[in-house]
Amino acid sequence: MRILLVNKFYYPRGGDCMAMMRTEALLREQGHEVAVFAMNHAQNLPHPSSSHFATEVQMNGNLAQRWRAVRRIMGHGDIRASFTQALHDFKPDVVHLHNVHSYLSPIVARLAHERGCRVVWTLHDYKLLCPRYTCMRDGALCKLCFHGKADVILHACMKNSVVASVLAWAEAKKWNRDQLCRWVDAFICPSQFMAQMMTEGGFLGDKLIVLNNFAEPAPLVAPSKRGDYYCYVGRISAEKGIKTLLQAAAQLPLRLKIAGGGPLLDELKEEFAHAGHIEFLGPLPQLDTQILLAQARCSVLPTECAENNPMSVIESLVAGTPVVTTTMGGVPELIIPDNGLLCPPAQPDALAAALREACSRTWNHAAIAADARNRFAPAKHLSALMGIYRP
Repeated sequence: MRILLVNKFYYPRGGDCMAMMRTEALLREQGHEVAVFAMNHAQNLPHPSSSHFATEVQMNGNLAQRWRAVRRIMGHGDIRASFTQALHDFKPDVVHLHNVHSYLSPIVARLAHERGCRVVWTLHDYKLLCPRYTCMRDGALCKLCFHGKADVILHACMKNSVVASVLAWAEAKKWNRDQLCRWVDAFICPSQFMAQMMTEGGFLGDKLIVLNNFAEPAPLVAPSKRGDYYCYVGRISAEKGIKTLLQAAAQLPLRLKIAGGGPLLDELKEEFAHAGHIEFLGPLPQLDTQILLAQARCSVLPTECAENNPMSVIESLVAGTPVVTTTMGGVPELIIPDNGLLCPPAQPDALAAALREACSRTWNHAAIAADARNRFAPAKHLSALMGIYRP
């Protein structure tokens, strides 16, 4: 089978990129022909398909650069020509979209559909429901834009800017639900929560397929060899609850290791430079991340946003490491009493109590890993994916 994977970037920028790149590797291992379409970017990894990539656009450049970005968002400029050429040269049976808004454009779904390809879209965020991607406003779940998009302007939801919010509104009106449902054959929802939100937003249930992310087996560590630390792996940003985590960490004697990059990294490193039990590791390679998780007493995801199906939780469980996380979004679907603890978001005392319990409890690490390796097995994911590609 010939499969064209489409994502904004081709480097490990975030969960969407990692999921797409892992899917590419999984498909290639099984002998499928795979090409990639992305936007040219200085950090992209080398790829044989890069000659077809769309030209780079910049959202924060000079006036001319921003105008090119606006045109890209609305499906104009050279995106049509570059993607049409990619379709012509590769001749895919399936076009599998990941994150395509802004730096590419949903025009790719239309072009693939018109060419007769089966179009599949994995939903990594809530952009098809919420113009600002998150379904969150003022720290709470928000569904105002599920059946009309004007509230994004009324509340200046996009970057607290009326101008940016008007653009987000125009983008949502341009690429509306009815059009997307005509062009896309199946929407992959990595969590039941995502499927529920899409249903509430008016998307047809027969096009929504729940399929969790997957993870490769990680090295297992004997309980006696686990470190005296717990860890956070993910983006260093406000919506992930990182400040709540640091407030909780101040109440605990155990070391906290934080891996990842993001807008708050430098600020928090400076603020907590005096805290000897908190270590900021920055972004880590995949193998180092696996080792960090495998040797921890527990991992923590203190998220304060409507998470979908976070890879950090899945990777921790596959390593046999229990997870302390919050009741937000699709995260509770991953947690059972035998593999972790749930607590309310944005409550440092509750988080500290959960971490204290998780770090002192005796967990069956082998059982956690065995269950996760079954639930999130690459082979199981591939089998389901083939069923979506070949209905």
